[in-house]
Amino acid sequence: MFADYHVHTEFSDDSVYPMDQVVRDAMAMQMNEICITDHVDYGIKDDWDCGHPIAYRGKEPLANVDYPKYFAKIKELQCIYGAQITIKAGLEFGMQMHTIAQYKMLVEKYPLDFIILSVHQVEDQEFWTQDFQKNRSQKEYHERYYEEMLNLVKTYQDYSVLGHMDLIVRYDKNGMYPFQKIEEAVSEILKTVIEHGKGIEFNTSYRRYGLKDTTPSMDILKRYKELGGEIITIGSDSHTPAHLGTGIKEAKQLLESLGFRFFCTYDSMKPIYYHL
Repeated sequence: MFADYHVHTEFSDDSVYPMDQVVRDAMAMQMNEICITDHVDYGIKDDWDCGHPIAYRGKEPLANVDYPKYFAKIKELQCIYGAQITIKAGLEFGMQMHTIAQYKMLVEKYPLDFIILSVHQVEDQEFWTQDFQKNRSQKEYHERYYEEMLNLVKTYQDYSVLGHMDLIVRYDKNGMYPFQKIEEAVSEILKTVIEHGKGIEFNTSYRRYGLKDTTPSMDILKRYKELGGEIITIGSDSHTPAHLGTGIKEAKQLLESLGFRFFCTYDSMKPIYYHL
């Protein structure tokens, strides 16, 4: 099974990769299954039907997925290409505690196969701009990041996997932060994820970001395994043709070397297990 479970298209504010082309490129790579997981980030982005003009970041609209067009496009592509590749409908939720109610309304309105729960910002402050890290020590922003994540997984359960769990590392200009200092918080998060029947993802984007470790780190993957975690998806976090499907074979090999037996795809929010 060759599947990519973290894929962005022109429906995300940070991608212009046409969904039609994503699917055709996946088929050219002989992919069996793909899950489109475009961005929803309440708190910092508006919905298209919010009732006032959408903000722009450069030439790109700073908005969440245009849901009616998004799901209609996925359905159209399923009809056209469904005999050649399985196309699943997903979303990536950039969640914060104060935005939970908006996501609850969203999942009640639209049927989904798969949801990535990610923490892209805290207190409406983004990591990639350094707004969140500003005026905080490295210890303070790591602890606050994992505190938000723990509160989310304890409170919210309408998701499939926890995305790029140590994302804060990607935007940490102060270098590596010792795992031992976040070990307790990470373990509590993983225990909660497992208890609720959820999973984590292996995000293969770490190479293109020049990171020295996997995403999530080897320490986190090992701890997840030690705690009995088995639900794990693999995704490229692609935004361009060069990203799609990259590193997935290597990810399977690495997970198997750590003692994992399976990776998962999803259908109607239920995991499907495949041997590595």
